[in-house]
Amino acid sequence: MSRPTLYIAITNHGFGHAVRISSVANLIQQMCPDVLLIMVTTAPRWLLESYICGDFIYRPRSFDVGVIQSDSITMDKKTTLEKLQEIRNKEQSIIAGEVNFIKQNRVDLLLADIPPIAAKIAQFADIPSWMLSNFGWDFIYRPWGGEFLEIADWISECFAQCNRLFRLPLHEPMSAFPSIFDVGLTGGIPRYQPEEIKAKFEIHAEPEKTILLTFGGLGLEHIPYESLSGFPDWQFITFDSQSPELPNLINVRKESEKKDLNLPNIRPVDLMPICGRIVSKPGYSTFAEALRLETPIVSLVREGFAESKLLLEGIQDYSYHQVLSPTEFFHGDWEFLRQPLKAPRKSEKLDKSGSEAIAKAVVEYL
Repeated sequence: MSRPTLYIAITNHGFGHAVRISSVANLIQQMCPDVLLIMVTTAPRWLLESYICGDFIYRPRSFDVGVIQSDSITMDKKTTLEKLQEIRNKEQSIIAGEVNFIKQNRVDLLLADIPPIAAKIAQFADIPSWMLSNFGWDFIYRPWGGEFLEIADWISECFAQCNRLFRLPLHEPMSAFPSIFDVGLTGGIPRYQPEEIKAKFEIHAEPEKTILLTFGGLGLEHIPYESLSGFPDWQFITFDSQSPELPNLINVRKESEKKDLNLPNIRPVDLMPICGRIVSKPGYSTFAEALRLETPIVSLVREGFAESKLLLEGIQDYSYHQVLSPTEFFHGDWEFLRQPLKAPRKSEKLDKSGSEAIAKAVVEYL
């Protein structure tokens, strides 16, 4: 008897989509150890390995572009449109290649976050397609108008072929999908005890003065690290490979390697429990992990990307938070850190069991 086989297709945009679906894939593997995971993405293998504990097949393929960006805020719409049109022109050959692979590997189910063409691949391969997200790419492109309208229509047609959408919190309506199941927040679970993290990195500041700076896989062009000089008794933490050496700044990856701390695949979510707040840009996976752990969020605004508004509304509703203008972040003295956090506008909490609910449904199907 062949192993149950799951083909997981991931949007080729930043790290957030890879993080949230990998947290689901890891649980699927724990619940059903004989499952064969095929991770289909151009996200780096090390990122997937930081969430998925067991083995998987890595198939580097790109089915969409998301938004072409030079960093986590700056968008290049012209190149984005060119790349989307290129994918659309190659649609039939992309589908044919993947259908062949799926049939050869006897795949039982396709799960995607959230390349539109994946639904058509599954349709032609005659297997079910399930997707998970809080937004579709049609929602991002449609407000840009012009030639993006035709692309958005094509994407909506693709999504209409999806058999089941697991709709995550902080979502747009996603009305192109015919069958929608609402689930809770997704994300990784910290692997280390807070005391262990504090001891290994020699962190002595109290949580209120321990700040995680995290800006997604693409980072920011220029993080104003000079602002940290006004907080000598605070502890700042970063994963940014370009960060300078400062007395009150820990670069997690550099420190881990330099001191051989034996913290393999350490991630931002592993540091969140010791921090009084995270400073970030609007990004679903970062926000969802912070919301699951109830770590306060300080976020930059981000113009021109429709999902950002949903995410910023979400943290204002459900998290202790601050929302910053670019001026406050890039050109200020970071006095916002000394200001009290704003309380969430709503008293109810979000469901935190999205990863578990999706994993359970997949395992039951397999």
